[in-house]
Amino acid sequence: MASCLAARVGELIDLSESETAALDRLEQRERQLRRGAVLLREHDRLSELFVVKRGTMMSYVILPDGSRQILRFLFPGDLIAMASLVYRSSPETVMALTECAVAPLERGLIAEVIGQHPRLAALLIALDQMERVALTDRLAGLGRTSAKARVAALLIEIRNRLRVRDGRVDDAFVLGLTQEEIGDATGLTAVHVNRMLRQLEDEGLIARDGGRFTFVNESGLMRAANHVERGAGVDLAWLPAGR
Repeated sequence: MASCLAARVGELIDLSESETAALDRLEQRERQLRRGAVLLREHDRLSELFVVKRGTMMSYVILPDGSRQILRFLFPGDLIAMASLVYRSSPETVMALTECAVAPLERGLIAEVIGQHPRLAALLIALDQMERVALTDRLAGLGRTSAKARVAALLIEIRNRLRVRDGRVDDAFVLGLTQEEIGDATGLTAVHVNRMLRQLEDEGLIARDGGRFTFVNESGLMRAANHVERGAGVDLAWLPAGR
């Protein structure tokens, strides 16, 4: 069974054969999830992590007024419940947006891998920091950018993740989100999301055909989103040698 986590980490650095084998061993179990199924609920007791194997998932919290704030969209290779390394209970709910499969990872096995392969421990820290920066960018956008910029930024984020997952280089993709879900991720109503999508289309930045999106003017869309390309700034030269 090929390791999705190894593929995700392999986007950053070439893994040794023993590192790849160690990650492969972590993902021997698999759990299937139907669309809409909840893997974890906020405040559930945490005892293991998960790796997304197939499909798309999302994490969210329910706010005091009953509204939902989507925090992350999760794709194959992403880690779920990293908080279990620190906290006893889940700070978020995690739900399947499509038919999904996840691999449960026991914390004890993670400890073994870290002890045997220090570079993998460092790479987990690096992945966690990349996620933190992505959330920081999202938070800044929610607080300080226009509705159009927020929607444009989310389209770019999803396209970039799908591009890595599928190995494609074109600018057409199926978003796979409802306007309500886009709104819950950007702090907008579904009506406002629809208006912003029409505006991006009218300005010649995107084209839509049902659920399929195409970036017609990517540079213009990047400007509209105030997009900062973080990938070019990744520096992992400090990592120890692999074992």
